[in-house]
Amino acid sequence: MKNTSPWRMGFDIGGTFTDLVLLNDETGEALRHKTLTTPEDPSEGAYTGLTQLVAMAGLQASDIHTITHGTTLAINALLERRGAKTALVVTRGFRDVLVLGREYRYDIYDLNGAPAQPLLPRSQAYEITERVTARGDVVTPLDEAEVTQLAATLRAEGYESVAVLCMHAYAWPEHEMRIESILARELPGVSVSVSHKVSREIREYDRGVLTAMNAFVKPKARRYMARLESKLREGGFTCDWLVMGSNGGLMAPQVAADYPTRIIESGPAGGIVATAAFARRNAISQVLAFDMGGTTAKACVVRHGEPSITTDYEVGRADRLLKGSGLPVKLPVVDMIEIGAGGGSIARVDSLGLLEIGPESASAWPGPACYGRGGDQPTVTDANLVLGLLDPDAFLGGRMTLDVEAARRAIQRVADPLHLSIEEAAWGIHEVANSKMSEALRTHAVEKNVSPSQMTMLAFGGAGPSHAWSLAKQLDVKRVYFPNGAGVYSAFGLLTAPPSADFVRRDCCPLDANVDIRRVEAVFAEGFDEAFTTLSAAHVDPATATLQRLADVRYVGQGSELTVALPAEFLVQGEVSSLVAAFERAHLARFGRTLPGQRVEVVNWRGRVQTTPPKLNTRDHPVEAEPDARAKTLKVYLGREQGFSDCLVVPRSLFAVGSRLHGPALLQEKECAIYIGPGASAVLDEQGNILMELN
Repeated sequence: MKNTSPWRMGFDIGGTFTDLVLLNDETGEALRHKTLTTPEDPSEGAYTGLTQLVAMAGLQASDIHTITHGTTLAINALLERRGAKTALVVTRGFRDVLVLGREYRYDIYDLNGAPAQPLLPRSQAYEITERVTARGDVVTPLDEAEVTQLAATLRAEGYESVAVLCMHAYAWPEHEMRIESILARELPGVSVSVSHKVSREIREYDRGVLTAMNAFVKPKARRYMARLESKLREGGFTCDWLVMGSNGGLMAPQVAADYPTRIIESGPAGGIVATAAFARRNAISQVLAFDMGGTTAKACVVRHGEPSITTDYEVGRADRLLKGSGLPVKLPVVDMIEIGAGGGSIARVDSLGLLEIGPESASAWPGPACYGRGGDQPTVTDANLVLGLLDPDAFLGGRMTLDVEAARRAIQRVADPLHLSIEEAAWGIHEVANSKMSEALRTHAVEKNVSPSQMTMLAFGGAGPSHAWSLAKQLDVKRVYFPNGAGVYSAFGLLTAPPSADFVRRDCCPLDANVDIRRVEAVFAEGFDEAFTTLSAAHVDPATATLQRLADVRYVGQGSELTVALPAEFLVQGEVSSLVAAFERAHLARFGRTLPGQRVEVVNWRGRVQTTPPKLNTRDHPVEAEPDARAKTLKVYLGREQGFSDCLVVPRSLFAVGSRLHGPALLQEKECAIYIGPGASAVLDEQGNILMELN
């Protein structure tokens, strides 16, 4: 029997907290919840939060229609290098492909700069005899007996997963398919990832890195998804559940388990999707999304209601601001910048006597010192508490009381070597974190050819609203929105995303009079068949889907491409000049110039299948003030020159639509605290969003 319940749930597991939202699509009622993440088994904390939220609503688990999930499982495994013991099987002669990389320096002036370390060492790479050319000619047949012998070696070495990379398998995958079959037969229980299923991109290094990532995380992802599925079913949740992908679309958990590289930025993508919906609903052309949680901060430029999507994403950068210093992820990913500065980021004094923040984090356990769970390292959250930016009695809606004295003791550890008072040291931690984030946000915006001062900021996450005022001042941003439910906004984003699937096909195609449009149509038809097969696990009706056709285009001789949408004139009438013109417009926008007369070629055809996004019907609940809600005054520290100042603390339920609050003030929500600094004022709109305007 079809579930017709109006209730949907979204939950996003972060490094410190798990955010949850329960939404009624008919009434717009939204219930929010936040619980500590359980790092040893994230599904445990998530399941506990789900059952608590359902009970808060007076519902049964079977009343839930759909569950959507965002996770940091894949990115954490990659950054921490905690995955399966993985072997790389490559065409003979290419054993060093992951070690050699792209063979260029990401900073030519830094003589000591080192790129991100390869995910797998050379000792875990094995060669097999085979070779196929780019045209599909078999130069060296596959030695199947050698593959069988290699399987015995891998079994003896105790490998849990295998990544297979054959030259030119993006177009001619027959050898990889046969290797996969042999390894599956000889190594039962061992995970196998083959490059042509992970990505059909040209360039063996990029494809090899992605395949190695997939193999490295796959066993962990499969166990996690199976564990979560079991908990949901045992708890009475009978509905379908989906996982957020890095591209801002949803996928079935089976797909996420087999291709965990597609969920590398699963959690952060939810917040960006929600930002895009916010921009469309409020007709704001340029929005700078700022999401700061307990472990990291993220930012993304959203233009005309659409987030930027890139296929040149990187993880684990040696230098967070320099492209090329990380491991490439050649898949469609929401284009964001990630900074190791969150509420739980640990402060320290380095060997030069300078104050540093992150990227190490206190995580959910033991957490910041003020959590009272045994942590003693000074964190950004401890600093915010000492400064008066957090109300110790209102954290998590009063469910957790913060220990001010424990925070002060932790801050003392950096105050003493710097010869500062505790308040001055806390101010320093707060400002260094803000400077680190503002530098990254400014760089990201400039890369998109836009000035932050021309944008509206949308700040969310558990810690984002505490830092937005300082960031806005540094970036010269005049308007900052805090959306309804800012503390769990990424979980809201999970409820606005549609199921989607992407594909790519390599095809070096000069854009001239000889382009065969029928052949191009056949390439897209085959790719869309693959995408619909992927989406079938999410029970997508093909009749409700929209198809998007794109191309990676470059001037002949260039080493990189720009992705452009295929014009209707090219698809319907075969006008090659329309695609060339679209590329040159993109080239002009990116580089400020074109190359008249230079030949143009397509490197890849890309496609995306996407269903209609669900409409997010939300209202600000509850509208009545809570019985014990009342305003009060705290002291907030404004720096050495200004010292302490009175700060009005107003519970969100007491803040009426249209009323204006002048800083310094705190607007207290259950999931976050919104700081309105001196010289700024805030007003609540009818959608429940708070607009802060800076003079």
